[in-house]
Amino acid sequence: MKKLINDPLKVADELLEGLVEAYDGQCEKVGTRSIVKKEIPDGKVALLVGGGSGHEPIYHGLVGTNLADGAACGDIFAAPPPDIVLEATQAVDRGNGVLYLYGNYAGDVMNFDIGAELAGDEDIEVRTVLIWDDVCSAPPTEKAKRRGIAGLVPIVKMAGAASQTAKTLDELEAAAKKAVLHTRSVGVSMAPGSIPATGKPTFEIDDDKIGLGMGIHGEPGVGEIPMAKADELTPMMLDLIFKDFEEDAEIDALAEGDEILLLVNSLGATTMMECLICLRKAKAYLADKGVAVYDTMVGPLVTCQEMAGISFSITKLDTELKGYWDPPCESVCYTKL
Repeated sequence: MKKLINDPLKVADELLEGLVEAYDGQCEKVGTRSIVKKEIPDGKVALLVGGGSGHEPIYHGLVGTNLADGAACGDIFAAPPPDIVLEATQAVDRGNGVLYLYGNYAGDVMNFDIGAELAGDEDIEVRTVLIWDDVCSAPPTEKAKRRGIAGLVPIVKMAGAASQTAKTLDELEAAAKKAVLHTRSVGVSMAPGSIPATGKPTFEIDDDKIGLGMGIHGEPGVGEIPMAKADELTPMMLDLIFKDFEEDAEIDALAEGDEILLLVNSLGATTMMECLICLRKAKAYLADKGVAVYDTMVGPLVTCQEMAGISFSITKLDTELKGYWDPPCESVCYTKL
C-alpha cells in the first residue's frame, strides 16, 4: 500500500500538525497529541471527543464552531492514552464540567475512563456518553455492546450545538444520549484498509464477497454477503436500519411522516460517484416509505485509510434534535451553513 508519508511511526503526530494548520488559527495543538479550540467561553460545559487517528477527517476534524471544543488523538487505529485524554480534558475545562463523547471500543473506554479518574483527582467533573450506532454489531437488546461508526458525525454535530446553550453537564449529557439513541448505521466493506506502520491490509476478502458490519479500525465484517449492485445493496442496508428501529423498545419505529438525517459515507477508497449512485437509490427508498429527508450528508467523513466501503446512517428527528441540527457549524470535517 503506497503512502505519501515520512516515518510510518510518526504519522499520527505529523497529521495532527497538518490538521492544526488546516484550521488557520482557530485551533491549536496542546500537550502530546490533542487539538483544542483557542476560544472556549468561561463557564461553558465542554465537549471533548477523540479516538484513534487514521479515520480522518473525524474525530479530530470535528473540533470547531458549534462542534466539539477539543479532541484527544490516539495513534493509527489506537485509543488515545490516558495522559493524552487528561491533557485534552484540562485544556477544554472551563469550570463547568466536561462531557466525553466517543465511539464504543474497549481500548477507548478503558483509556477515557482512566483519564476521567485522573481529571477527577483535579476536581474536574467528567461524564461519558458512548456512541454505539452500528446495528450489525449487536441486537437492540444489547445496544451497549455495539461499535460506534459513521453516525458519530451527526451525533457530535448535535451535541456540539447543545453544548453552546447547556447550563449544566446533566443537560448536555441528556442531549448527547438522545442523539445517540436516535441514530443507527450500517456499513459494508469491499476491500480492506491498511496500517501505515506495516503497509499490510487489515483483513482479506474474496472479490465476490462484501463484509457486512465492518468496523472503522479495519475490522472485517461480522459476516459476508455476495457482492451486489448499488441498487440491490442500498435497500438491503436500509432495511436493517428500519428493522432495528422497529425492534428497539426504547424508540418508536420509523414511520410515514417522520423526518430524518441521512448520511452516505465513504470508508476512504469508495468514490463520490459510488456514494451518489447509492444516495439516489436511498432517497427513492425513503420516499416509498413516506420518510422525509430533512438534511443529507454525503462523502468520506469517517474513513479507514483506503478501505473500499460505504455506510448509511439515519438519525430520527424530533423538535428538540432539529433544534440541535439547525445551527450552522464549521470544522475541517464538516461545515453546515
